[in-house]
Amino acid sequence: MFEHLQNKFHKALHILKGDDSITEMNIASSMKEIVRALIDADVNYKIAKDFIRRVKEKSIGKKVLTSLNPKQLITKIVYDELVLLMGGKSIEMNLSKDPSIILICGLQGSGKTSFSSKLAFFLRKKNKNPLLVAADIHRPAAIDQLKFIAEKVNIPIFYLKNSKNIIEILDKSVIYSFKNKNNVIIIDTAGRLAIDQIMMEEIVKIHQHSKPDEILFVVDAMTGQDAINTAQSFSKILNFDGIVMTKLDGDSRGGAAITMSSAVGKPIKFISNGEKIEDLEIFHPDRIANRILGMGDIVSLVEKVQEQFDEKKTKKIYHKISKNRFNFNDLLEQIRHIKKIGSIKNIISMIPGVDRFFSFNGENQKDSFKKIEAMIHSMTPDERENPKLLTDIERKRRISKGSGIPLSHLDLFFRQFYDINKIMKKINANSGSGQQIIKDFISKIMNKENDV
Repeated sequence: MFEHLQNKFHKALHILKGDDSITEMNIASSMKEIVRALIDADVNYKIAKDFIRRVKEKSIGKKVLTSLNPKQLITKIVYDELVLLMGGKSIEMNLSKDPSIILICGLQGSGKTSFSSKLAFFLRKKNKNPLLVAADIHRPAAIDQLKFIAEKVNIPIFYLKNSKNIIEILDKSVIYSFKNKNNVIIIDTAGRLAIDQIMMEEIVKIHQHSKPDEILFVVDAMTGQDAINTAQSFSKILNFDGIVMTKLDGDSRGGAAITMSSAVGKPIKFISNGEKIEDLEIFHPDRIANRILGMGDIVSLVEKVQEQFDEKKTKKIYHKISKNRFNFNDLLEQIRHIKKIGSIKNIISMIPGVDRFFSFNGENQKDSFKKIEAMIHSMTPDERENPKLLTDIERKRRISKGSGIPLSHLDLFFRQFYDINKIMKKINANSGSGQQIIKDFISKIMNKENDV
């Protein structure tokens, strides 16, 4: 997500030259690169030119403080303009009523059904009790798709399989929600084309009857400028409250995402950047600007870690590390825990600067995890529990053969694992309370993300 833009902006800002003030001359090359980056990312030419004009107006003639350099000053101005371009600030959904009704609409194939399920899963983590309503009476497999996804994560779903009466479905879903104490109703509607008059009349009818507290319009980021044109056309018929951008993991350009809000006049509320049910984020313009400029997004990373934080399991790991009893089963569990937070690529993009340097023997981290898992899975249960057994060369050869990993890579992995254990043992011996040091450090990250 935004990888292409990030690389282009990094290159543009890296070539900045200058002394104690910013002039047309010392930022010319950078501005030219930024315009190219934006247009290459499928940003409208006029918007790109206006963006550069505003950056120039705010920067030329400015004195560079002794503690800064031109690159740092321009980066700050570009950051501010990117945040404004993306809407300025995140806008929360209106969930004040009980039950609150959220209407999901959009084009055919934009990812509405998947998003509806992701949103229900997201809201449940926020202590809501959502109900999914299958209101797509046109696509034959729509109900089955929603039902399949919802049942996998134990989210309640309401549908009338043989009914083609949309009003009946809406009315009965509300009665069902009251009986089952669902405080959020998410209505997944049929995909439609802006030019399809019959389908557009139906969505207006659904809107008038359900009186939703929130209307979210779902667009496919991979359609680029077409997504903006569609949203503009749709907003004339249905005054939606916010935009959801899906499939951002498949579109590294991201131009539509950064210009959608200013072009349509509606805030982006969510972005979907993967196929997993948990691959959904609230759209924060300031955090996305940080990612585009290669400054990471630590706050979002901490929030994702907090969602998966299991205090009981973490205390157990603290104890094992401090007693030098951390084994390969524990390491395997930690890798699975990291994967639950989100895709490795997305996690890396949230850590400042890491994406450009993060590799393991020249490979990406996703491949590194696969190799580590393969090595651990090739061990016997005794070997996983007792790492000291793996000093035997025959055992190493068997694991190397079973995992398809060269013996040299296996030895490097074991050395790294033993080094970690040695360090943790020293902390424990020198401090008298190594476990508390670890606890305090993690607690600071988990509970005080603003300090981070």
